[in-house]
Amino acid sequence: MKAMVHVMLKQGVLDPQGEAVRSALGSLGFDDVENVRQGKYLEIELAETDRERAEARVREMCEKLLANTVIESYSVEIG
Repeated sequence: MKAMVHVMLKQGVLDPQGEAVRSALGSLGFDDVENVRQGKYLEIELAETDRERAEARVREMCEKLLANTVIESYSVEIG
Protein backbone atom coordinates (compact mmCIF):
# COMPACT_ATOMS: atom_id res chain seq x y z
CA MET A 1 0.00 0.00 0.00
CA LYS A 2 1.32 3.46 -0.86
CA ALA A 3 1.00 6.53 1.35
CA MET A 4 1.45 10.07 0.05
CA VAL A 5 2.41 12.62 2.69
CA HIS A 6 2.46 16.41 2.26
CA VAL A 7 4.23 18.44 4.96
CA MET A 8 3.94 22.25 4.96
CA LEU A 9 4.84 25.04 7.32
CA LYS A 10 1.80 26.25 9.22
CA GLN A 11 0.25 29.59 8.26
CA GLY A 12 2.04 32.43 10.02
CA VAL A 13 5.39 30.61 10.16
CA LEU A 14 8.04 32.39 8.11
CA ASP A 15 9.15 30.44 5.04
CA PRO A 16 12.60 31.71 3.97
CA GLN A 17 12.95 29.02 1.26
CA GLY A 18 9.59 29.95 -0.21
CA GLU A 19 10.56 33.64 -0.14
CA ALA A 20 13.84 32.85 -1.92
CA VAL A 21 11.93 30.99 -4.65
CA ARG A 22 9.44 33.88 -4.98
CA SER A 23 12.30 36.36 -5.28
CA ALA A 24 14.12 34.25 -7.88
CA LEU A 25 10.93 33.89 -9.91
CA GLY A 26 10.50 37.67 -9.81
CA SER A 27 14.04 38.20 -11.08
CA LEU A 28 13.25 35.83 -13.97
CA GLY A 29 10.30 37.98 -15.00
CA PHE A 30 7.51 36.18 -13.16
CA ASP A 31 6.37 39.37 -11.41
CA ASP A 32 2.82 38.11 -10.84
CA VAL A 33 3.93 35.59 -8.17
CA GLU A 34 2.85 37.05 -4.83
CA ASN A 35 3.74 34.23 -2.44
CA VAL A 36 5.45 30.83 -2.44
CA ARG A 37 5.27 28.24 0.34
CA GLN A 38 7.69 25.34 0.10
CA GLY A 39 7.08 21.97 1.70
CA LYS A 40 7.95 18.28 1.52
CA TYR A 41 6.29 15.43 -0.35
CA LEU A 42 6.99 11.83 0.61
CA GLU A 43 5.81 8.54 -0.86
CA ILE A 44 5.99 5.61 1.52
CA GLU A 45 5.42 2.00 0.50
CA LEU A 46 3.91 -0.07 3.29
CA ALA A 47 3.47 -3.82 3.66
CA GLU A 48 0.19 -3.14 5.50
CA THR A 49 -2.95 -4.15 3.57
CA ASP A 50 -5.57 -2.59 5.86
CA ARG A 51 -6.21 1.02 4.80
CA GLU A 52 -7.10 2.32 8.29
CA ARG A 53 -4.10 0.69 9.94
CA ALA A 54 -1.82 2.00 7.18
CA GLU A 55 -3.08 5.56 7.65
CA ALA A 56 -2.72 5.32 11.43
CA ARG A 57 0.84 4.03 11.03
CA VAL A 58 1.83 6.85 8.65
CA ARG A 59 0.26 9.45 10.93
CA GLU A 60 2.36 8.03 13.77
CA MET A 61 5.45 8.38 11.54
CA CYS A 62 4.55 12.00 10.88
CA GLU A 63 4.06 12.77 14.56
CA LYS A 64 7.36 11.14 15.53
CA LEU A 65 9.69 12.05 12.65
CA LEU A 66 8.38 13.32 9.33
CA ALA A 67 6.80 16.58 10.53
CA ASN A 68 7.71 19.06 13.23
CA THR A 69 4.13 19.49 14.42
CA VAL A 70 4.98 22.68 16.31
CA ILE A 71 5.55 24.57 13.05
CA GLU A 72 4.38 22.14 10.33
CA SER A 73 1.11 20.55 9.35
CA TYR A 74 0.74 17.39 7.30
CA SER A 75 -1.81 15.46 5.29
CA VAL A 76 -1.84 11.76 4.49
CA GLU A 77 -3.43 10.05 1.51
CA ILE A 78 -3.48 6.28 1.19
CA GLY A 79 -3.60 4.91 -2.33
